[in-house]
Amino acid sequence: MARPKKARVRSEDLRGFRQLRLLVKLLERLRAEGVARDRAGNRRLFYDQYATLLLMYFFTPVLTSLRGLQQATGLEKVAKTLGVGPTSLGALSEAAGVFDPRLLRGVLVELTRRLGHRLPRAESKAFAKLTAVDGTLLPALPRMAWAVWQDSTHRAAKAHVAVEVLTGLPVDATITAGNGSERAEWRKMVRPNGFYVVDRGYVDYSLLRELDALPCRFIVRLQDNAVSEPRESRPISKRARALGVVGDVLVGRLGTEKHNPLLKRPWRVLTIERPGREAGTVKRWILVTNDLEMDAELVVLAYRHRWVVELFFRWLKAILGMRHLILESPNGVALQVYAALIASVLIAAATGLKPTKRTYEMVQFHLAGWATLDELAAHVNARRAKERPP
Repeated sequence: MARPKKARVRSEDLRGFRQLRLLVKLLERLRAEGVARDRAGNRRLFYDQYATLLLMYFFTPVLTSLRGLQQATGLEKVAKTLGVGPTSLGALSEAAGVFDPRLLRGVLVELTRRLGHRLPRAESKAFAKLTAVDGTLLPALPRMAWAVWQDSTHRAAKAHVAVEVLTGLPVDATITAGNGSERAEWRKMVRPNGFYVVDRGYVDYSLLRELDALPCRFIVRLQDNAVSEPRESRPISKRARALGVVGDVLVGRLGTEKHNPLLKRPWRVLTIERPGREAGTVKRWILVTNDLEMDAELVVLAYRHRWVVELFFRWLKAILGMRHLILESPNGVALQVYAALIASVLIAAATGLKPTKRTYEMVQFHLAGWATLDELAAHVNARRAKERPP
């Protein structure tokens, strides 16, 4: 039975041009990238144009493949609005190896810095800089040999993302093969005077000492068998006990004496216990932080906020569709991931809300002509009223 033909992409199907105008100035600086190798001077697809095409992919539900994107370049609306003329599939494929994705990473960081203020911050100032860092796997095709994960029969790319807790926006990201080191990628994203919360997979005592010296603050969950050298027990408030804190201890060393020197200044190790799912069981968390001033209950709440990055991954893969990679090279996958992250920032900035499935649907309904501007505004206002800071 013959495979049904996909409908051709029409000019009226293309969306998101208004949102893309916010990026024009930031993308203009990418124009010269990749031009040096064009000795004949006949390059027609430039980095800023290519990045805009990738972003259009996330705003247009009808686009589901690189071939569909290539077809869109032949439309008059694309040529008029984006300045991109008819482009071959080979040129789009080649572009993924020509343009440096690290420059698009810079655009993401700058865009979040400029637009992050548009989202309300509903929490206390204690979490003003709190950033959750984690990694997520993106399924890859068997022929993507570079994307090694677990063994030769498994393939996946890995997006390492830093998400600002109070806005839910990605502030930085790196992309590796599936077996890429989470700790090494976290180190690339750390900024002096930052405040980070991570899970057990990021535990590296030498790295934590390095971050402490930058300086920056951190809250890290330790393995249950973590070794420390206690110096002083701190009093636990009623509010902290209500959240399960059973221990708050200053330590002079983290890890064994043989492999870890004394700390230049003490850190805190907090033990939290909560009832398990099964009757009579107890679940335990051990957290370490170099913030000696933060109340113990705030340390616990800050760690709970780490879940924001998991919610963002659900948005990235299930809603923006990053389970489907339209590019296959390491550079290409990185470019697609950065475009998806930038698209999420644009949607959040346009609505003034953290990105969610319902808001993304309403934005697409509006772009497709099914929802009026007033109906989109009503949805946004309803969410703002529900999430208004106390």
